[in-house]
Amino acid sequence: MRNFLIFIFILFSTETITKAAGLAPKTKTIYVSSQSGQRVGYGAKRLMDGLIKAGFQIKFTVIDYQNKVPKGAKGIVISTVNDKVLFSQLPNSIKKSASEAGKEGFSISYAKDGNLYIVGADYSGTLYGCLELAEKISETRSLPTKISITDHPEMVLRGTCIGLQKPDYLPSHDVYEYPYTPETFPWLYDRSLWIKYLDMMVENRYNSLYLWNGHPFSSLLRLKDYPYAVEVDAATLKKNEEIFQFLTHEADKRGIWVIQMFYNIIIPKPFADKHGLKTQDRNRPIVPLIADYTKKSIAAFVEKYPNVGLMVALGEAMEGVGQDDIDWFTKTIIPGVKDGLKAAGINEEPPIVLRAHDTDAPSVMKAALPLYKNLYTENKFNGEALTTYAPRGAWAELNRKLADIGTVNISNVHILANLEPFRYGSADFIQKSVQAMNKIYNAKGLHLYPQHSYWDWPYAADDVKGRILEVDRDWIWYKEWARYAWNSDRDRPQEIKYWGKQLADKYGSSLADGKSILNAYEESGEISPKLLRRFGITDGNRQTLTLGMLMTQLINPYRYGVFTLMYESEAPEGEMIIDYAEKEWKKQGHIGETPVQIAKEVVEHGKKALASINEVRATKDTAEFNRLKNDMYCYDEMANFYAEKVKSALWILRYKYSNNVSDLEQAIPFLQKSVDHYTTLVKLSEGSYLYANSMQTKQRKIPMRGVDKTFIHWKEMLPVFTKELNHFKRSIDSLKSVNPNTVVKIMPYKPAEVTVINEGENYLIDKNVTVFADTNIQIKEVTAELIGLKGIKLAKDKQIKTGTEIKFTSKTPVKLLVGFFNQKDPKYLASPQLETDASANNYGQSEIKISNALVLNGFPPVNVHAYSFAAGAHTLNLGKGECLVLGFISDKQELRIFNAGLDGRGKDIDWLFE
Repeated sequence: MRNFLIFIFILFSTETITKAAGLAPKTKTIYVSSQSGQRVGYGAKRLMDGLIKAGFQIKFTVIDYQNKVPKGAKGIVISTVNDKVLFSQLPNSIKKSASEAGKEGFSISYAKDGNLYIVGADYSGTLYGCLELAEKISETRSLPTKISITDHPEMVLRGTCIGLQKPDYLPSHDVYEYPYTPETFPWLYDRSLWIKYLDMMVENRYNSLYLWNGHPFSSLLRLKDYPYAVEVDAATLKKNEEIFQFLTHEADKRGIWVIQMFYNIIIPKPFADKHGLKTQDRNRPIVPLIADYTKKSIAAFVEKYPNVGLMVALGEAMEGVGQDDIDWFTKTIIPGVKDGLKAAGINEEPPIVLRAHDTDAPSVMKAALPLYKNLYTENKFNGEALTTYAPRGAWAELNRKLADIGTVNISNVHILANLEPFRYGSADFIQKSVQAMNKIYNAKGLHLYPQHSYWDWPYAADDVKGRILEVDRDWIWYKEWARYAWNSDRDRPQEIKYWGKQLADKYGSSLADGKSILNAYEESGEISPKLLRRFGITDGNRQTLTLGMLMTQLINPYRYGVFTLMYESEAPEGEMIIDYAEKEWKKQGHIGETPVQIAKEVVEHGKKALASINEVRATKDTAEFNRLKNDMYCYDEMANFYAEKVKSALWILRYKYSNNVSDLEQAIPFLQKSVDHYTTLVKLSEGSYLYANSMQTKQRKIPMRGVDKTFIHWKEMLPVFTKELNHFKRSIDSLKSVNPNTVVKIMPYKPAEVTVINEGENYLIDKNVTVFADTNIQIKEVTAELIGLKGIKLAKDKQIKTGTEIKFTSKTPVKLLVGFFNQKDPKYLASPQLETDASANNYGQSEIKISNALVLNGFPPVNVHAYSFAAGAHTLNLGKGECLVLGFISDKQELRIFNAGLDGRGKDIDWLFE
């Protein structure tokens, strides 16, 4: 009866629209079962709207157990294949086609009785069938007289995500900590915006919406046992409950499953303050109080919102790999979900998506599946960037391993740190990427981030009065990924024609012009992926590629913590700049994709993109077209900036081997051209963009550390690159005038006065000194700057089992120097990595200060990082694994960044630029 009333309401609304339109001649009757759900109702409404626009007058008939579809009615019958009322009235051939289409599949066909049948394998399939027919009608403004379509999606899950997060931190909060309030997220309460976004999703056949937040529970419910943990006032809590219920209802109507993501382990600030805890502590063991709070939060959430899925990020806010991950998932999260289901009297398990980021997901899933069946996994496609449609190596193997578990693995197109903020719409690159998800990763789901401005959603980065919405600006981004998530094996020539027409319609141009716009998208779409995968430091969001790179980042990437997985798995086989230069000097052959090759290719892509976009004559939405055109010029200048800088870098690296100053002089013209191109890029972006990167916190490191919204625009970087050029010229002049016999005086660091509370034994750093309390391992080589510092002697077995904790007090600000072994091995403590740990720069520790500074007998070289502390009492918890605590120095003491060269790979030449 409830469904029947819904349809009566739809009929009433439709009749009003029809009369208002003044349409008379063509009449069509739509038949729907009284047992249809709201998804079928929504699909029928969209189909009716399409028919009305095409000039039809619509009659609407609800079929129940007392009546049947009249024979020879020549109407449109909308049904699911197993509908209790219409099942016996559906033609067997159409029922068979719809059933075989599978989940979310449908069949549209005329039958011998003259009726047009839209039959879905389930409610979502029927909805999609209605939308498919509505689109056919819209294309021709008529109802097809002949049609026979059976279709179904390739990807089981096709989803987009929205971050309830901000470009900067809230006062007294840490990363990811953003309570839901009207002041912080005014758009969250805008129902018309949600309808607009959900309509975009259903039109593109997305079926899942991920909401990202560090700890949403304290904004959505109040716990009986922990009432003080809620982070919003009573009025806001009520608003949050109402908008969440509205969102989930409207999403379900469109066949969209809402999935709430949260990080582990983050606790709300009121709860943390009451119990004297930190909201986040990656190296904190599982605390029973926190586990109880989290379990009860999840239970209350599931009881209140039983139809909402959960996405669990075990890594990043807790130690990434180990038994704690397994215990937290199986002893806190899953029991919490089960308790919520029991309280709600529900037997059906809501889905839980396990994010594979910074955790051993296969091991976690092995332990969890006996306890809970409705599990999924999710893993990044190209890290936090878009670099290749042919992933390989360890990353591809991990994705295949996740798929082999037997549950659905979802491929996540994460924060696009190398694409933002310029427009991206390469249908070719995206189609090949989805094909790779299927054929290389064996993934059966897509989880899509906004193309840019994730942290500033819903607004685009464009400098437009009143701002423009990201969902409007990046329409083609959502449409392309969705089209290929539905079917990635589409014929390429037909796709060129399809996208050409889409673009021609948008900009009021000819089909040929539409194809030219597509070509501009596709040529420019190769630039950022190629640049990052061959020259970049990381696939993570600590690098903003479009802002450029420093010369030291090109010639000494290891100093900046180069993320080698990007080169090994998210790029074709090839060479980094430093490897290419070394092979050139040694006259060795090159392998795969080379820096010189990419420098040439990106320049050519830029030229072709400009040639294509300049052919186009737009007559509609010209303001947006001009912004798109400007982006093509930005891509071109960026490509030339990098290409010229790479040419310069290769001459500079040659000097590392030749010691010939003339090699450095050869580099100057290329570096000058690079700055010239960047100057043009500044002119193109100033007045066009508010920022390059939407994350404007201390996590941003490359090209420059971004703190308090600094170094977020090209105009801020131009003085840096100009200074770099001028410093380089002065360095060459100095080399020409320096006395070759001059000896540079080395200034060792001076120990600071600090009281270490929990560790007693010290050692003075020097050659042949033992460094661990439980072994006789000695220092083999050490840079002179460290000699004489007071290291803290720790037991390496204890470091491996329980981690390292240093408690100390200081009357003045200090830096603690920590040595990390320069080799990946489970027994070594991993150096701070912002790719996996958002807190990895809380003490300014993410950058290497001295590369290859010390070597122990039988160990790899040690890189030194510095942790800064104010005066007072402190506790530093480091993760599990061997490391060296090398002592304290004054915070005022200059800490020049350099490569001590004890790895045997050659001298440090960074001083040429700083």
